[in-house]
Amino acid sequence: MSTLTYIVIASFLISSGSLLGVLFLAARKELLEKALLFLVSLSAGTLMGGAFLRLMPEALEQLPSTVLFSLVLASFILFFLIEKILHWRHCHKEICDVHTFGQMNLIGDSIHNFIDGLIIAATFLIDIRLGMAATLAIAFHEIPQEIGDFGVLIYAGFKKSKALILNFSVALMTVLGGVVGYFLSFSLENLATYLLPLAAGGFLYIATSDLIPEIRKEQNFKKSLLSFVCFLVGILIMYLTLLTINYKL
Repeated sequence: MSTLTYIVIASFLISSGSLLGVLFLAARKELLEKALLFLVSLSAGTLMGGAFLRLMPEALEQLPSTVLFSLVLASFILFFLIEKILHWRHCHKEICDVHTFGQMNLIGDSIHNFIDGLIIAATFLIDIRLGMAATLAIAFHEIPQEIGDFGVLIYAGFKKSKALILNFSVALMTVLGGVVGYFLSFSLENLATYLLPLAAGGFLYIATSDLIPEIRKEQNFKKSLLSFVCFLVGILIMYLTLLTINYKL
């Protein structure tokens, strides 16, 4: 098989794996309702862990720290502006059927998945075995994160069918990133480098400004404690992913 075929298959398998997990959860209505708060917590943890443990450290290898943190701050401000515009357009006079943090999560996750596709392309272009190792590492964090993101969309007010379609569409950004990465391989490093702080700033904004405040609304102590554990599990997933990548590479 050609390198491009490997890239497309690997990135599509990751997207499909995410869909299977989400479909299982969507089919179990009672389970989904019980797990909603915990899925939001898991998503918040993976976003925070992804920003601090994966995206920024990777960008720091290519960018000076002042440039990196300036870009992260600019991205944070940009996501804040985007949310204000979305809120003004869709929630005028506080009439809002779908909370804007659901749409913000879609934007941030799209960028993240696109970057994952770039990474898959870059590793397969170096060596097929390296590409397979990177694919496994990405799948390890991507599937739990997409399940958490589906919970965020439901919590934000999206209908289940629309949330499924949007979630899978965003997951397919991994395939797009892989194809773009292959055809732009000569400039892949620069492209990925500047997308990393953009995704990191978006992740930090969504987690701290939207998801964590929603988690804090829970009054029940037991549920609050369990949601905090889910938050830590999300961070742990990103940490283990980092260890897996370092070990494989």
